[in-house]
Amino acid sequence: MERFLSTWFASSVALAFAALILGDHMNISDPNESTLNRVLTVVIVGLVFTIVTSIVGPVVKLLSLPFIILTLGLMLVVINALLLLLTEWITDQFDLAFFVDGFWWAVLASVVISVAQTVVRAIIGD
Repeated sequence: MERFLSTWFASSVALAFAALILGDHMNISDPNESTLNRVLTVVIVGLVFTIVTSIVGPVVKLLSLPFIILTLGLMLVVINALLLLLTEWITDQFDLAFFVDGFWWAVLASVVISVAQTVVRAIIGD
């Protein structure tokens, strides 16, 4: 449970950082909302992203293992981008304001999120 909570925290911080870096190409919550609502949206989107990457991610990675080997791991960036777009679709079903501006911005966002998660996990000692 502690590992899930630390992953959730790292994902939430990484998503917020990616949204800050990518500007208008990735938004989490409406800028006109209160700070509490914006933080809650980031936390909920982080939870959905953590669940998607924990449950769907390993299945997709296992099924695409030959392509991952063939592309020397570059397929993992594409898979992470697709998981981010799946998170966007799921949060959209719950009327949460989370937006990624297309596939290539999702690829860039997934790289930023991966680096930010690594830094946050190193800081919190995961």
